[in-house]
Amino acid sequence: MSPPSATTTNPSSSSHLSSSSSASPAAAAAQRMPVKQKMAVSLKSLMSSVLGRGSSGSGAGATPGVTELFAKTDPARDGDECLHDCDSCTVRYPRGFKIDEEDLLYGHVKGWSTHVLVGTGKADWVRDVADEKGSVMEAIDRADRLMLSASNMPTPHDTSDYSEPTTVLLLPAFTLVQNVHPRNVPTLLSQIVSNAPTNTSPLRLESHPPLPRSIPSPDPSSVPDLLTRPCPHSAVILMCSQKTRDARCGQSAPLLRKELERHLRPLGLYRDLHDERPGGVGIYFISHVGGHKYSANVMIYRRPNAFGQDDDDAVVEEETHDPQSSASDHPAPNGNGNGNGEANGNGKPANGDAKADLGAGQCIWLARVKPEDCENLVPS
Repeated sequence: MSPPSATTTNPSSSSHLSSSSSASPAAAAAQRMPVKQKMAVSLKSLMSSVLGRGSSGSGAGATPGVTELFAKTDPARDGDECLHDCDSCTVRYPRGFKIDEEDLLYGHVKGWSTHVLVGTGKADWVRDVADEKGSVMEAIDRADRLMLSASNMPTPHDTSDYSEPTTVLLLPAFTLVQNVHPRNVPTLLSQIVSNAPTNTSPLRLESHPPLPRSIPSPDPSSVPDLLTRPCPHSAVILMCSQKTRDARCGQSAPLLRKELERHLRPLGLYRDLHDERPGGVGIYFISHVGGHKYSANVMIYRRPNAFGQDDDDAVVEEETHDPQSSASDHPAPNGNGNGNGEANGNGKPANGDAKADLGAGQCIWLARVKPEDCENLVPS
């Protein structure tokens, strides 16, 4: 099955943001580009060559190639049945669901350092969420520039009333901030967001001191203190659902969530909006992120070695830096592919060290995602 388009950034190295149109060869993809885009790509390639910032190579921080992110299905490696997995998917987009299939996306998405998700308890908003009067989104938009998303994360009182404090999810830090209100947004930005890991930070504990668990409110008589705690999930999936910006997003998000749940639930990884068991995968609807003509847009943030699949690489890397380390320091994965947690696939280390609080190890932005793609997205 050809994978959807992808964008990826890896905070554990000097992060790069890239975008992939499919697993077909880059040359074939380039032939499908519109003339104007071909000219832009040629100019960008020339500038990169002159400035020495090419997007290929094997050095640290090099952007991976299209097929490195999502290899085409190979029956010899994946089995013949993998070619027919999509047959089990009965969910389909409406007949009139049309998107741009021609543009080459790989390498053409602007990067960001911090992503702030604001819990609103609803899945649709006014066209520009910063225009939601009296909201945390309005306060953040006026104070700073970062990737800001309204989300359907539940609010503490299960209300969409912006006069009540809400919860914010800070990525890639995987940190939940409680009691956020427009009045304490300056404190949120200066004392939490500015000190949290970003997409360009080295993925090391010493790079960022632990975030404070409590920060006094500037107006204690009306706004509670800001509280922080780790997000319990091993990965989060974000899907644009804002139909006021594009009807296709309002159509695609619920269908994709349904199909993702179908594949995650048997693995014990599905988490609904109120499920805070450690590990698993949280799925949230968010506001406009751009690229509606390439719907559906899906962003996946994953903790380092979230499900034990990177154990071998971790052992090699740690032994390179620490000759005294041994295999006993690195537990083998259990039957659910989880090397550090319990059988439900959580990413919390069994020895209680701080690795689970490093934040995201990877963010992948997928475009042109269809329900039948979910079969391959979950194991990937």
